[in-house]
Amino acid sequence: MKVFDYKEVTEEVAEMHGAKGVTVRWLIAKKDGAPNFAMRIFEAAPGGHTPLHVHDWEHEVFILEGEGVVADGEKETRIKSGSVIYVAPNEKHQFKNTGSGVFKFICIIPIKE
Repeated sequence: MKVFDYKEVTEEVAEMHGAKGVTVRWLIAKKDGAPNFAMRIFEAAPGGHTPLHVHDWEHEVFILEGEGVVADGEKETRIKSGSVIYVAPNEKHQFKNTGSGVFKFICIIPIKE
């Protein structure tokens, strides 16, 4: 068992082409011995966003703080603290901070071999 404060994990600039003002902390990953899923916390500054992208794995997302939208390239759905989002494999998606403060969310993805 591993127990720690998430702030002990190094915050990195999210290395995603098209991202703006987004950082990520890899809280649980393969390096921790997790065989199936990775857990990350993203923080987007006001006006920040992830890229509009698609891939063949799912996301489970929980909004911790702030407000924003999740977009699929055609429509945007408002989300805020407490919102839960499931992004299916091969579904286009983007998270945008539309608020005046930090937009923070947990994102869980499968670990790929």
